Amino acid sequence: ERLNHELGLDRPLPVQLASFLGRVARGDLGTDLWSQRPVGTMVLESLPYTLALIAAGLGWSALVGIPLGCYSAIRRNTWADRLTGILSVGTISIPSFVVAIYALLLFAIEVDWFPVIGAGEPGDLGDQIWHLVLPGFAVGLGWVGYLARLVRASMLEVMGENHVRTARAFGLPEGKIILHYALRIAILPTITLLALAIGGLLSSAVFAENIFARPGIGKLIVDAANLRDYPLVQGAALTTVALFAFAMPIADLIIAWLDPRVRATL
Repeated sequence: ERLNHELGLDRPLPVQLASFLGRVARGDLGTDLWSQRPVGTMVLESLPYTLALIAAGLGWSALVGIPLGCYSAIRRNTWADRLTGILSVGTISIPSFVVAIYALLLFAIEVDWFPVIGAGEPGDLGDQIWHLVLPGFAVGLGWVGYLARLVRASMLEVMGENHVRTARAFGLPEGKIILHYALRIAILPTITLLALAIGGLLSSAVFAENIFARPGIGKLIVDAANLRDYPLVQGAALTTVALFAFAMPIADLIIAWLDPRVRATL
């Protein structure tokens, strides 16, 4: 009864909601039930680890998936295109937690190339990056296929547009046409997908952070749920939703920067 009173659960639901929204507007996410520390402080301590994991997963998947999709479109209906399609579907089909488990067993335990658990020594950037390799690989592998297929479809559409044919008629090098005239337009849907991918990567981070024992928001949510620490679960979940919502307008701004047609409508 005392705990219900402290959490405000003995009041009507509209009053609880208004009180909660008022605290959130002030930056108050509540107090942890077990440590009595502010939830906002605990979330902010875990947030950099999750952001680093998402950046690593998105970064390497974009560096591989975008050139792969572009190459597949240029070599349309060849054996390279078909092989890329098979690899893309294969990476999409594998769940991130399966990739994380087998990457841990193979690369960390069997061959001992990478560390097993943890996020690295504080202050040692090289060690932290080394601890980030396997988790980043696990959460980013599935998005390689998504990006490759989307870039391929967009490139095939753009390569048939008038401005590309005009560039070829003027005798511009094919590489310049692909990079400056085709890929710059074809990549716009990919930027939107990358923003949407943050939501998927946040869910993948829950598995990766628990499998590799990384101190991120995903592990924080699971530990809090096991302890029935509802204020901490609520605050961490609200933070992940805010991250996802913040990513969408950032993607729109990047698209407007790349595409003059979008800027003209703003």
